[in-house]
Amino acid sequence: GKLFRWPDLQHPAELKPLCECQSFGVADGPTVCCNPYHFSRLCGPESPPPPYSRLSPSDEQKPLDLSDSTLSYTETEATNSPNVTPGDFSDASTSPDAVKRSHWCNVAYWEHRTRVGRLYTVYEQSVSIFYDLPQGNGFCLGQLNLENRSETVRRTRSKIGYGILLSKEPDGVWAYNRSEHPIFVNSPTLDIPNCRTLIVRKVMPGYSIKVFDYEKSCLLQHASDLDYADGPYDPNSVRISFAKGWGPCYSRQFITSCPCWLEILLSNNR
Repeated sequence: GKLFRWPDLQHPAELKPLCECQSFGVADGPTVCCNPYHFSRLCGPESPPPPYSRLSPSDEQKPLDLSDSTLSYTETEATNSPNVTPGDFSDASTSPDAVKRSHWCNVAYWEHRTRVGRLYTVYEQSVSIFYDLPQGNGFCLGQLNLENRSETVRRTRSKIGYGILLSKEPDGVWAYNRSEHPIFVNSPTLDIPNCRTLIVRKVMPGYSIKVFDYEKSCLLQHASDLDYADGPYDPNSVRISFAKGWGPCYSRQFITSCPCWLEILLSNNR
């Protein structure tokens, strides 16, 4: 990792394995993965990470099938584009096998105050949300059409690139920033309890953050409704904007002022 991606890396606890890596978490496996692009960094000081002191236990990993020893996508830091075959194109929200399982979230894509396209239902354990990456399962934002887009929206859409990898894991929902620009995240479990200040976390390229914590969410559900009497509140909604931040530290006070953003509507099914 220090040699190929992060020269300032100090300790393995700063890294999180990506859920696609088939080698990670295999007990007494014959091989150990050392591919630096199968890992991400936990958020740094600007966006305090959850209290991780070590890598996740092996029994919490959910390896997915890969075509070979590399990930099914190429990170933005890689120099070569992945080889694409027609069989790589699919839609995770409509595959026959996926319909048999219950979904764990819906994803809505917004441009300012306008929702663009349909709700994207996620059944798989992870989903890529990107602008224009012609391979694998995922939600392609570049295919969503809208008339009379502003120049600000067009510029921001061009920065989405490889977008994010959203994964459901035993401890919560994680987002990995695969793009070349920061993303900005807000969710009920990232906010400080009983604090009126909106917390928006900045996640740099190559970093991961737990955008939703199941255990903390259960505790928040016991909070009094009076705590949120000044406006609507959804305890199962995560909001992620591309390239542009919002909140007290930014000129945009509301996420509806951001050119391109996602609303992750989590299901109660775990």
